[in-house]
Amino acid sequence: DTDMKAALVIMAAGMGSRYGGEKQTDGIGPHGEAIMEYSVYDAVRAGFHKIVFIIKPGMEPTIRALCGDRIQTMRTPQGEPVEVAYAVQDFSSVPGFYTIPKGRTKPFGTVHAALCARDLVEEPFAIINADDYYGPEAFRVMYDYLSTHEDGSYYDYCMVSYLLRNTVSENGSVARGVCVTNPDGTLHSVTERTRIEPY
Repeated sequence: DTDMKAALVIMAAGMGSRYGGEKQTDGIGPHGEAIMEYSVYDAVRAGFHKIVFIIKPGMEPTIRALCGDRIQTMRTPQGEPVEVAYAVQDFSSVPGFYTIPKGRTKPFGTVHAALCARDLVEEPFAIINADDYYGPEAFRVMYDYLSTHEDGSYYDYCMVSYLLRNTVSENGSVARGVCVTNPDGTLHSVTERTRIEPY
């Protein structure tokens, strides 16, 4: 086993406007577990030693009570305690040259979320959505990649992808970013496709 340090950054600041509430904290497991709790469990088993939650202002007590305090009692496969940190996604991290559109209250996307956590993450990291289920293999693949590409390069990155047919639902259509790769396996493009359903 490697002693490489890696962080899992969880984007949990979404508004859940289409869902009608904060789906990142809704319990779906047999004991009320939220989806992100499964991700944390899988990530820690894979070797991730730090969990960073990106949250909305005022949300830290909810996340702590839901799973944050329990995560601090977990151990990595190497026996080390798991660190937990919280980053608030608000507009204070927006660069001075950018003007926030009038009336905007919704947080910006992934890049802005990652910027909000930049003071808490110095090691290689993976970033996920709180309300998506990834499965144990995704975290093993990501940890293995991060542990073999720990060269300090700011430009070294990757993405875990899934076969499209494994991500559709019998309960309605989905939207997916469909990836096309180059012959050498690098990413060529991502195209957002909507209203995908099995037929």
